[in-house]
Amino acid sequence: MEEIFLTAEEKDEGRRVDVFVAECLEEISRSRVQSLLESENILVNGKKVKSNYKLKINDMVSVSMPPLYEAEIVPEDIPLDILYEDEHIIVVNKPKGMVVHPAPGHFSGTLVNALMYHCRDNLSGINGVLRPGIVHRIDKDTSGILVAAKTDTAHKGLAEALSVHDIKRIYYAIVMNKVKEEEGTIDKPIGRHKTDRKKMAVVPNGRNAVTHYKVIEYLGKYTFIEARLETGRTHQIRVHMASIGNPLLGDEVYGSKKQPFNTDGQVLHAGVLGFIHPVTGEYMEFSAPLPEYFQKVLRIIRDRM
Repeated sequence: MEEIFLTAEEKDEGRRVDVFVAECLEEISRSRVQSLLESENILVNGKKVKSNYKLKINDMVSVSMPPLYEAEIVPEDIPLDILYEDEHIIVVNKPKGMVVHPAPGHFSGTLVNALMYHCRDNLSGINGVLRPGIVHRIDKDTSGILVAAKTDTAHKGLAEALSVHDIKRIYYAIVMNKVKEEEGTIDKPIGRHKTDRKKMAVVPNGRNAVTHYKVIEYLGKYTFIEARLETGRTHQIRVHMASIGNPLLGDEVYGSKKQPFNTDGQVLHAGVLGFIHPVTGEYMEFSAPLPEYFQKVLRIIRDRM
């Protein structure tokens, strides 16, 4: 059973515990949070509380996550684009369309299935049987660089670096419309959408989220940009760019339902990842070129200008 510990900060004082947990653990629904509270799998300072319990500063919230289902995740011989590997970590370039870890509806063909085959039993177990080695993730339709942990020591080190925003993450995207400022910072909190729980949104009581962007090239009614993450919230770049009137090309969730270039989702690529190796202490930086589909869209747009 996976156990997660959350600490209420000053900004969380007075918030309901169910809202707090749902927004901190974005992958679980509010209804499951209620169920976990009722079954005493969510405790505050070691004690059972009701869903309307108002948090105090430094309250320790523990969340025990029993599996919703029994699923055997099997290794699969899926080719990996490996950028670096040692006994502690593995850095891969994930293709567009690949889910990072198993979830309902996706128990095979994921990056985890591929890593389990390649690494055998050498993956950290901190995130449980469904997410071995996974420290951070990118969306199914986002391509690019991910680092996975092969040992628990490496996992803890990378997770700590992420928590203090000490990992360099640069993405490339094509967005709709002309971005007004050539570079800027979007500092808007992100949380669950009020009515659509599958979506994220800019909300007043959301979690701190900061994205720095820079225009690479203006392309008529599109803009080619670079985005650097200071924080790493779910769908952060997609939500932030949509919030300033520049949703990502191909993003049917936060932008238009129309797919003028048949991109099968947002045109977004995690192109640069830099971090201090969690064991050796050496700074490492990796880059992955724009995938062919991304380059093709750029060529088509430029040809039409």
